[in-house]
Amino acid sequence: MDLAASDDDPFEEQRENAENPMRRLFGEYGAGHRTAFVVGVLSSIVARVLDLLPPLLLGIAVDAIFLQNEPYSLFLVPDAWLPTTRAGQLWLTVGIISFAFFGGAAFHYTRNWGWNAFAQHIQHAIRTDTYDKMQRLNMEFFADKQTGEMMSILSNDVNRLERFLNDGMNSAFRLGVMVVGIAAILLWINWQLALITLVIVPLLAVFTYTFIQTIQPKYAEVRSSVGQVNSRLENNLGGIQVIKTSHTEDYESDRVDDVSQDYFDANWDAIATRIKFFPGLRVLAGVGFVMTFLIGGLWVLDAPLGPLSGSLKPGEFVTFILLSQQFIWPMAQFGQIINMYQRAYASAARIFGLMDEPSRIAEDPNADSLDVEEGRVVYDEVTFGYEEEPIIEDVSFDVPGGETLALVGPTGAGKSTVLKLLLRMYDVDDGAIEIDGQDLRDVTIPSLREHVGYVSQDTFLFYGTVKENITYGTFDATDEEIVAAAKAAEAHDFITNLPEGYDTKVGERGVKLSGGQRQRISIARAILKDPEILVLDEATSDVDTETEMLIQRSLDDLTEDRTTFSIAHRLSTIKDADQIVVLEDGRVVERGTHEALISEDGLYAHLWGVQAGEIDELPEEFIERAAARQARTELDD
Repeated sequence: MDLAASDDDPFEEQRENAENPMRRLFGEYGAGHRTAFVVGVLSSIVARVLDLLPPLLLGIAVDAIFLQNEPYSLFLVPDAWLPTTRAGQLWLTVGIISFAFFGGAAFHYTRNWGWNAFAQHIQHAIRTDTYDKMQRLNMEFFADKQTGEMMSILSNDVNRLERFLNDGMNSAFRLGVMVVGIAAILLWINWQLALITLVIVPLLAVFTYTFIQTIQPKYAEVRSSVGQVNSRLENNLGGIQVIKTSHTEDYESDRVDDVSQDYFDANWDAIATRIKFFPGLRVLAGVGFVMTFLIGGLWVLDAPLGPLSGSLKPGEFVTFILLSQQFIWPMAQFGQIINMYQRAYASAARIFGLMDEPSRIAEDPNADSLDVEEGRVVYDEVTFGYEEEPIIEDVSFDVPGGETLALVGPTGAGKSTVLKLLLRMYDVDDGAIEIDGQDLRDVTIPSLREHVGYVSQDTFLFYGTVKENITYGTFDATDEEIVAAAKAAEAHDFITNLPEGYDTKVGERGVKLSGGQRQRISIARAILKDPEILVLDEATSDVDTETEMLIQRSLDDLTEDRTTFSIAHRLSTIKDADQIVVLEDGRVVERGTHEALISEDGLYAHLWGVQAGEIDELPEEFIERAAARQARTELDD
C-alpha cells in the first residue's frame, strides 16, 4: 500500500463538473439575504458620493472664494439660497465638507454592517450545507478521500468565499461607485482632459484580462496542494503513536517537507504571477496620472496643447488632479478584487462540485418508515461490488426474529460488507434484503438505522464526556437509563472510578480510555438505544482475554431476545449462535450450527483447528489456499 500523499487533487473531478459556481453562490445562497445586500450596496453608493464632495467643493472654493475669478455656485442649489459674502461662502463650504465627512462615516458603518452580515450568513449556510451533504454521501466516496482534504473544503474554501463576499464585494461596489462618479465629474468639468485621463482604462482592462486567464489554473493548483498538506498533517498527528514507536520521525518530517514543498511551489508560481501584475497596474495608473498632470498643468500655465481648446481654471485643475488620482488608483485596485474573485471561484468550484456529487444510495421520496415486529431478516441472492468488481455474490440466508447469526470466514471474505448492506451503507447490486418482509430500498434510511444497533471493532468516541458518548444517538435518555445501560455493559464500575465519573472527558477519539473501556462504552450506547436488530462487527477483537470476558457477558445480555448478527475471528465467541454462515471469496460455502460445521470437517472446522492450535493436523490444501488469500489481500492493500 502506498502511504505517500497523492499528487492528484481528489476533488478534481467534482471541481471540473461544477457549472457556474459563482452564479450558484449568489442565486442559491445570496437570495435569502437581500436586505443585508441592499443595505451594503446603497450604503456603498451614498458613502462614496459623499466622499467625492470635498475635492469638488475645494475646486469651487479656490476659483470662487480665493481667486474670485468665478461666481460662487453649487450644483443643484439655487443661487438665491447661497451667501453673497466670501466669509459666508467659506463657512457654507466648510459645513458641507464636514457633513460629507460625518455622513460618510455613518454610511461607511452601515456599508460594512451590510456586507459583513451578507457574507457571514452565507458562510454559515454554505458550510453547514456542505457538511450535511458530505456526511450523507455513501461510504465508497470516503474510500479515496483523506480527512485533511475534506477539512480543507469545509474550512479553507468556505472561509475564502467569506473573504470575497465581504472584502471583495465591498471593495468592488465601493470602487465601482468611485470610478463611475469620478468619471462623470471629470467629464463635466473638462471632457477633453477627462478623455486623456480615461485613455489608460482599455490598457488596464486588457492587462487585467490577461492576468485572469493566467492566474485561474494556478489558484486551482494551490487549493489542491493545501488539501494535500492538510491530509498529510492530519494523518501524521492521528498516527503519532505509531510514528514514535517506529522511530520514523525523520521519515515523516521528510514527507511533510515534500507536500509542503509542493504547496510552496504551487503558491510561489501564483505569487510570481501576482507580484508582476500589481506593479504593472501601478505603472499604467501612474502613466495616466502623469499625463493628466502634465497636460493639465501646461494648459493652466499657458494654453491648451494641440487639438485641445477652451480654458482650464486653477480650481478646476486642482479638483481634476485630486479626483483623477482617486480614479486611477481604484482602477489599479480592481486587480486585487479580480485576484480575490479567482481564489473564490476555485473554492466555489470545489464546494459546489462536492454538493453535486451523486449518491449511489437513492432514497425513494415516497418511502415508508420501517416497521419492525418480529425482527426477521432475509438476504435473497444478494450481490454487491465496487466499480463492477463483485465483493459478495449470491449471498442468501434467513434469520428468524430473536435469533443470532454469526458470519465467519477468512480475511477479505466479505463479512463486514454483508452487514454494511443491512445498514444501507451501500445498496445491493442484485437481489434484496428484507426486514419483516419489507425491502430495505422501500423504507426510509433514518427509520432503518433507528431499528438497527451497530457495535464495531473500531470503536469511535467523540471528544466530550463519558455520558455524552453513551447517549450519542439517544439524546433524551435520563440519568437512570444511562447508568442502567452502563451497568449492563459492565462499564459502570470503571466509569465511577474515573476522576469525574460520567462527566470525565474522554479525549480525542477516547484516547484517555483503554481499548476495552472504549468498547464497553460503545456497547452501553447500543444498549441504551435498545434496537430490535443488533450488528456486532468484531466487537472483542482488540481487547485482552479478561476484558473480552467482561464484554462477552455484556453482549450476552444485549443479544438476548433480539435479532443479532455477529462477526468474529475468535470463533469461541460465536459457537453458541443459532446459525453460522461461512463465507469465502464473497460466497456462502457452509452454514449450520457449530457442532454440525465441525462434523463436516470443512473450512469452519479448519479455522477452528487453527485457533485450537492444531496446525499440524490441517490439510495442505487449506494452508495453500490461506497463503494465496493472504497474498491477494496484501496486494489489494
